[in-house]
Amino acid sequence: MFLTSMAYAMGQPPAGADGGNQLMSFLPLVLMFVVFYFLLIRPQQKKQKETREMLKNLKRGDKVVTGGGIEGRIDAVTDDKVKVEIAPGVVITVLRAYVAGLADAAQAKKTDEKKADKPEEKK
Repeated sequence: MFLTSMAYAMGQPPAGADGGNQLMSFLPLVLMFVVFYFLLIRPQQKKQKETREMLKNLKRGDKVVTGGGIEGRIDAVTDDKVKVEIAPGVVITVLRAYVAGLADAAQAKKTDEKKADKPEEKK
């Protein structure tokens, strides 16, 4: 009985508070999702797609880096495994999923970073 009289004492909500105000209360949540999508989710999906394509297109003679950091040249490719020659006459078998990337691409990225760190010389 005490609680019902307290509820009546609070009165009516202001006019128009339940129509447009609910939409405005969800707007920050929707905007936050859009920002997360474009800054986090979409780039991650793009990177995963590129990695899947790279793993699918591995062929004999490609220089690769494994997940453990071992560099070598692909000697043979099967459905789920890759034989990598890490030294003359030394061949290891690695699961295709553990190939981290192409060594040439990693090397090119390192040289690009070094060039970006060096200031340009004026002539």
